[in-house]
Amino acid sequence: MLYGTGMRILECLRLRVKDVDFKRREILIRDAKGHKDRVTMLPTTLVAVLQTHLQQVKLLHDSDSAQGFGEVYLPFALERKYPNAAREWGWQYVFPAAHLSVDPRSGKTRRHHVQEQAIQRAIKQVVRDAGLTKPATPHTLRHSFATHLLESGYDIRTVQELLGHSDVSTTMIYTHVLNKGGKGVNSPLDVL
Repeated sequence: MLYGTGMRILECLRLRVKDVDFKRREILIRDAKGHKDRVTMLPTTLVAVLQTHLQQVKLLHDSDSAQGFGEVYLPFALERKYPNAAREWGWQYVFPAAHLSVDPRSGKTRRHHVQEQAIQRAIKQVVRDAGLTKPATPHTLRHSFATHLLESGYDIRTVQELLGHSDVSTTMIYTHVLNKGGKGVNSPLDVL
């Protein structure tokens, strides 16, 4: 998900079921960095896997609800505005935590999303297992997403929009990795 969508780790973990649009192949990222919403793509290769995953999450939510739980945290004043929304399927996290926990703000027992550190540790272990010598983190996947889009010929403004950068100069940092050795010039030997 991180590589295929360009999301930041917390954007991915805070993703709600209702914000995944399988028909349009889009993901709505709410309250991203800078408190802005944006839309990114849902890769076709992830659709079936994500739908299967959500079926399992739905079973978990149904089980929680049957036990008197099944509620998630709602941002801002939404809990007051929509008192039943916290129990609705659409508001559930796409990547829920394995266990219920007590919300320190409200004192309610809820299922939060997977913790950021769990993903960071998993990526660290994969990097170690693969024997990579360069450091890599979940954010590296976002950088790879942007770099590979630019390498594929997508324009900088499209990449800027997908990443949610307010200024194109922030997105421009990815163009430096497109430069090849020797000032970006291909050797005539490589053309033969």
